[in-house]
Amino acid sequence: QVQLVESGGGLVQPGGSLRLSCAASVNIDSINALDWYRQAPGNQREWVASITRGGRTEYAGSVKGRFTISEDSANDAVYLQINSLKPEDTAVYYCKAMYRGLPSWGRGTRVTVSS
Repeated sequence: QVQLVESGGGLVQPGGSLRLSCAASVNIDSINALDWYRQAPGNQREWVASITRGGRTEYAGSVKGRFTISEDSANDAVYLQINSLKPEDTAVYYCKAMYRGLPSWGRGTRVTVSS
């Protein structure tokens, strides 16, 4: 398995931005796909965005145009730039990696959008 550590969450006002980071314990070029998920209070965990080894990205409809996923091979990290934050973006954001056929999850970083 791969160890994943998320960071960058916090309290931000509506309309603000954050960049979430997910640091991996292995070379991310060896990871087939990296995803961001989020779980709002009382809700199920939902998929937000993905990036594959080939660099292809996909986004959930609710975040398309506001969120950008990217990878940093030099630092074995994946990022989620989140802009134009809305109160409904409040959630714990998790990083997930598919590595050698097995999923690994981080512990999450909390994002709270409130005025």
